[in-house]
Amino acid sequence: MAQNARAYIDIETTGFSPRDDELTVVGVCLEQGSHRSVIQLYEETLSRAALVDVLSPCTALYSYNGTCFDLPFIRAKLRVDLAASHAHYDLMHNCHRCGLYGGLKVVERRLRIPRKVKGVDGFMAVRLWLDYSENGNRQALRKLLRYNAEDVRNLIHLRNRLGVD
Repeated sequence: MAQNARAYIDIETTGFSPRDDELTVVGVCLEQGSHRSVIQLYEETLSRAALVDVLSPCTALYSYNGTCFDLPFIRAKLRVDLAASHAHYDLMHNCHRCGLYGGLKVVERRLRIPRKVKGVDGFMAVRLWLDYSENGNRQALRKLLRYNAEDVRNLIHLRNRLGVD
């Protein structure tokens, strides 16, 4: 993929504390022109080297609440400072400037950005991971990955709706 690609990033964890909880999935949607691809790192593929490699063609990185959650968690768990290596745009702040408050799902509903994966939020994402990791439930993993993929894809729609470059 050519340089100057955009990357949209979202993580799944087992809780809010980078010190006490696990980083379970890092989802990235790479966008170069009209080409988009989702890469998800988890289990043995979840490493510093893999994340750096995935993001290597990107100059711009977009998240929702990434400044306070995603990027610090990644820095603590994978020892990579994405804010230092990429121009990072936290779309939550753009939402606030437009009077849009709440989590990503709330903002999506207000902007009529549709979702296919129903009934999953951050709490359910933790439960899906635990069902997979403790019980081997592959269906729970597939649902978690579909949820995460939709999160990163919807960040593109959110950026476009907000008119963010």
